Amino acid sequence: MKTTIFNTPIISLFFRLVSNSIMRMTGWRVEGKLPDLPKYVLIGAPHTSNWDFVLFLGIVFYLKASVRFMGKAELFRSPFGWFFYWCGGIPVDRKKSTGLVEQMVDACNKSEQFILVIAPEGTRYKVKEWKMGFYHIAASAGVPVVTAVVDGKHKVAHIGRVFQPTENMEADIKTIKGFFDGVTGINPNKKYITLKD
Repeated sequence: MKTTIFNTPIISLFFRLVSNSIMRMTGWRVEGKLPDLPKYVLIGAPHTSNWDFVLFLGIVFYLKASVRFMGKAELFRSPFGWFFYWCGGIPVDRKKSTGLVEQMVDACNKSEQFILVIAPEGTRYKVKEWKMGFYHIAASAGVPVVTAVVDGKHKVAHIGRVFQPTENMEADIKTIKGFFDGVTGINPNKKYITLKD
């Protein structure tokens, strides 16, 4: 397994204790757990605040998960590239002939364990549509989508609903959208409006 901040001995334990303490002090809690599966795409929404990243770290350390995320290839160059790799980053080279989806599928296929975290909105600002990359990556790699629903009103992160993409993308998207119905993020004024079909 690739060594990251999430599975480095002592360091991961330290951050887990700190993040758990912060979540308790701020009143946030986690309900559910991640599935016992080697590979999947974990989507977190609604993404409405800069604090979502802090909450994300708290959730990940609480669940003792070793996750990956996508980043611009430039971030992974010397002298600080090692840090982004250590944080679980996967470089995305937009100059390659293969697209983002293909690069993530390739990274998934080369890994024994692969939990890719994506915020479908792509930004914390209010958007009319979700970006569909998460779905195409999961469908192309043959792995399920797992949800992390951020309920800002009740300060609860609901984790672990598993959905396996089928051959009916339109129906799949409606089902996934339903998992987030009626839930607002930390800043409800910036909740997404709808999903892109």
